[in-house]
Amino acid sequence: MKKRPLIILTGPTAVGKTNLSIGLAKALNGEIISADSMQVYRNMDIGTAKIKKEEMQGIRHYMIDEFAPTEEFNVAIFQARCRKYIEEIYARGKIPILVGGTGFYIQSVLYDIDFTDTETDAAYRRSLAAFAEKYGNIALHQKLQQIDATSAMKIHPNNVKRVIRAMEYYKQTGQKMSENNAAQRQKEAVYDFRYYVLSLPRDILYERINRRVDKMQEDGLVEEVKQLLSMGCTKDMVSMQGLGYKEIIAALEGEDTIEHAFERIKQETRHFAKRQFTWFRRECNVTWLRKETFATEEDLLQYCIEDCKKLLL
Repeated sequence: MKKRPLIILTGPTAVGKTNLSIGLAKALNGEIISADSMQVYRNMDIGTAKIKKEEMQGIRHYMIDEFAPTEEFNVAIFQARCRKYIEEIYARGKIPILVGGTGFYIQSVLYDIDFTDTETDAAYRRSLAAFAEKYGNIALHQKLQQIDATSAMKIHPNNVKRVIRAMEYYKQTGQKMSENNAAQRQKEAVYDFRYYVLSLPRDILYERINRRVDKMQEDGLVEEVKQLLSMGCTKDMVSMQGLGYKEIIAALEGEDTIEHAFERIKQETRHFAKRQFTWFRRECNVTWLRKETFATEEDLLQYCIEDCKKLLL
């Protein structure tokens, strides 16, 4: 049985995925599902560089503004909802286009990764959270490093929830979470797909990142964070651990100056882009789109349209 088509467009933050995705959707009768772990939250617009309504140009988007920042959201929830939307898009005779920079979210859909939950060990989770509170996030992260160095390399020390989950998984199954994830990656894709990774030379990308963060400051990121805190959001929520949010919260709590917080956001975003490149280089069957090799954005778009048409025949 012929697999159904799925177009994937990814790449590091600030590389220019939005414009290309809109052009593709218009040309190919597509609808866009966001594969971004932060744009899914409502009231978090500036720090996530969320696409604006007018930028959508009439193209229907999914997985944007669907959860409150206080609600739980993770890759398993993303996968389930994304599958539902893909079916709805097919039912309307359109093509799903998955767009965003969260590689694991994309992988979960493309390879139908199994997220069968082990039972939650609440007591163990509480003990690890208390350890992090007492000795710091780095100390907890070092504990993970001792039992699963690969997972530790992929999970930021400040993402305490994921660090705890990886440790809990090891305690319950005796298996490293990274080994389970690697086994899942060996699965065959469930769609006939094109997987595009946009890239730019590092110096150009880093300059774009710096400019984007400057614009976030001008657009009022500090006010956005203050508003979220006034709504009951706290710094330990997954949503508030996002790039741009945790740094501003630290500054508002007196741990840093606002100016230095924005410099930290630039630095952390550059590091994040580097980690994204590392992830995408490991992926199989991807087409790298090096933007500097195309004369214009229109040439890049036309190349993708023609290539996708072969998929859709």
